[in-house]
Amino acid sequence: MKLAYLAFSEKGYELACKLAGGLGGTAYRSGRPQNLAEWTEEHFRMEEGLVFVGAAGIAVRAIAPFVADKTTDPAVVVIDERALNVIPILSGHLGGANDLAREIAKVTGAGCAITTATDINGVFAVDEWSKRQECSLLEPKRIVNISGALLGGGTVTVRSRWEIEGETPQGIRVVSNDDGQSECNAAERSADVALDVFRGAEESLHIVPPVCVLGIGCRKGTKKDAIELLLEKLMKETGLLAESICGAASIDLKKEEQGLLEFCSDHGWEIEFYSSEELAAVPGSFSSSEMVKSVTGVDNVCERSAALKSGGEIIVKKMAENGVTMAVAIKEYKPNWEWKNE
Repeated sequence: MKLAYLAFSEKGYELACKLAGGLGGTAYRSGRPQNLAEWTEEHFRMEEGLVFVGAAGIAVRAIAPFVADKTTDPAVVVIDERALNVIPILSGHLGGANDLAREIAKVTGAGCAITTATDINGVFAVDEWSKRQECSLLEPKRIVNISGALLGGGTVTVRSRWEIEGETPQGIRVVSNDDGQSECNAAERSADVALDVFRGAEESLHIVPPVCVLGIGCRKGTKKDAIELLLEKLMKETGLLAESICGAASIDLKKEEQGLLEFCSDHGWEIEFYSSEELAAVPGSFSSSEMVKSVTGVDNVCERSAALKSGGEIIVKKMAENGVTMAVAIKEYKPNWEWKNE
């Protein structure tokens, strides 16, 4: 975690330096040269975690203008200059402030005042679970409903594409694809929480691991907009969630295609290119085209490249439009029920 510490006294600055030495990051002294407001505005956007060494009230007033969303706000922790108490005050679960406070407590010997209801009651925290499974959480406003149900002694249903390893937490009921709803399409079956790469029921809290590879083929000179249009069509027709995509792949003949490179860059996806020999050697059953083979030396680019980069199976077969082909393969993924430090 990228950290920055701000102290308001010389004694506090000594503690900030100690923390930076033990946990990483950079220590600063308020007013040298930036004042509190200037420092907070700059570092709130830059860092993954902020640690204020001083009064909690000062920290709360400092961050108030910049607090936006629990999925993007950094972890914010306060510790007094004598290291008696450390308190996470923002982004306890998704941002990691609770864990950061525990680490600071270990380094300093301070008492750790965790205030989130799920933590103090020992109740499963769905947002912290999502973070520990390295997933995106798409509807953060629904977290309060999940947590509220569990804190009230209720049951929360979880539907997962994968078997989840470990002991199921108290209050969680895992529902299968055939759990009393065999007439329905799997993507339409209801559950409070859906762990998948495809969109489920509208009321579900979607938790999405970045495990899908987009295989792409295209004609020479294809513009990025044409590739974007096919991706939008693919997601609309299949329900694939964009947050599930972790990268792209194609044949090395396309490594200079500007439109393809711009498309991947815009999405922040690394693209890997393979030779026709490498693609032809990929085991499995793929859509075949003699025309594609005559041009590229292999009968299919999008499915084979996706399968090769992912090391997994095809979950969306070849789709084609306006000289672009696209397919999706999925990496191996093994979720577990870990959601807190033991």
